[in-house]
Amino acid sequence: MIEKVFRDPIHHDIKVEHPIILELINAKEFQRLRRIKQLGTTSLTFHTAEHSRFGHSLGVYEITRRICNYFKRNYDVLDYGEDGWDDSERLVTLCAALLHDLGHGPFSHTFEAIFKTNHEQITVDIITSSKTEINQILRQVSEDFPEKVASVIAKTYPNKQVVQLISSQIDADRMDYLLRDAYFTGTEYGTFDLTRILRVIRPHKSGIVFKVSGMHAVEDYIVSRYQMYMQIYFHPVSRGMEMVLDRLLQRAQDLYHDNKPYFNKTSPLLVPFLAHDFDLVDYLALDDGVLTTAFHLWSQSDDAILSDLSKRFLNRVPFKSATFSKETFILLPELQELVEKVGFDERYYTAINSSFDLPYDFYKPEKSQNKTQIELIYPDGELIELSSASELVRAIAGETKGDQRFYFPDEMLASSTSDNYTLFEDSINSFNDSLKNGEIIKKDV
Repeated sequence: MIEKVFRDPIHHDIKVEHPIILELINAKEFQRLRRIKQLGTTSLTFHTAEHSRFGHSLGVYEITRRICNYFKRNYDVLDYGEDGWDDSERLVTLCAALLHDLGHGPFSHTFEAIFKTNHEQITVDIITSSKTEINQILRQVSEDFPEKVASVIAKTYPNKQVVQLISSQIDADRMDYLLRDAYFTGTEYGTFDLTRILRVIRPHKSGIVFKVSGMHAVEDYIVSRYQMYMQIYFHPVSRGMEMVLDRLLQRAQDLYHDNKPYFNKTSPLLVPFLAHDFDLVDYLALDDGVLTTAFHLWSQSDDAILSDLSKRFLNRVPFKSATFSKETFILLPELQELVEKVGFDERYYTAINSSFDLPYDFYKPEKSQNKTQIELIYPDGELIELSSASELVRAIAGETKGDQRFYFPDEMLASSTSDNYTLFEDSINSFNDSLKNGEIIKKDV
């Protein structure tokens, strides 16, 4: 086929050189990713973060394609044996890279929590179901090719090099979303020297390693990832919108069984999920637009809570928040009670959200599960784990970073309270006495 090129702000040219890849991109299950935002509610904090999972998936494919080319030129299995790259693995690797996010739904993580879906398992299901266009395209390669691609995503594929290119602590997926999310949020936190990393990466019998001479480029990547999580992915306002969405979907779930005709009329594509009886066809019918349309209709509901939460989400009215510690956790029931006194049902207008991440994890013998370590390789072939070689990485490795927050309506803040809430002044003042500089504190006795 004649090479197909997709223009991209991150990678400039994304080159499609194999007809199977182009067919996969044109499949309806992949085109659906155009209608799902990569960062969900983050676009309500960073207004230009409107990019889709479609663009990200193409980016992961392109990084993987470049790595395969580099491995073929420099580390062919014929020259390096078990430490080399077998280019017969190229197509399964590229397909897995392209399709790795196929199972994401709208506002993925919030939706998953309410309706008990799993995007990784659904990705595997889409690839292996004989009813999907994706599966039919992959079967053109061989009858068992869909299962091979799915096993890469499930991390059971026997070639560790292939698996780690798609899923490890420094993989094509993470490298693309850090650069892409930094670009579209208008921030610099996620930038790192991708060109340098793609020059120092190499295959090894244990998986993927990096030349020790490229350690500083890997350090830069680790720090960028840490900053993106702290400043972008864990942003309290984005999480405040997630909590509104979470409570909105929960309210719909709670109302459904007593008012099925209403939801059949206003949100028929969501009914299988409200009823907890959905199949793959139902799931693939969902995108951001389906949920947004439902929220518009729900905003006119006779149920005051469903209507109000819908309006808060559509009009970007996030819940406010305050951090809490082990010592102040005991105060949360009292604060929830004050929210109730002001007239808000605490089940739908308060929430606890914890966001923690390991900037980099190293092997711990006491843990039953460990992430794949980043290994550096010396010229003589000796390996050294990244945090053992890097003081910078060692300083932030192995410790979870993040916070725990208590979320509540904006109306509970004295500075935001309108005349409508003057009757609740005592409760609101008591609530605010427990807050200082965005933290929950113990009141002075």
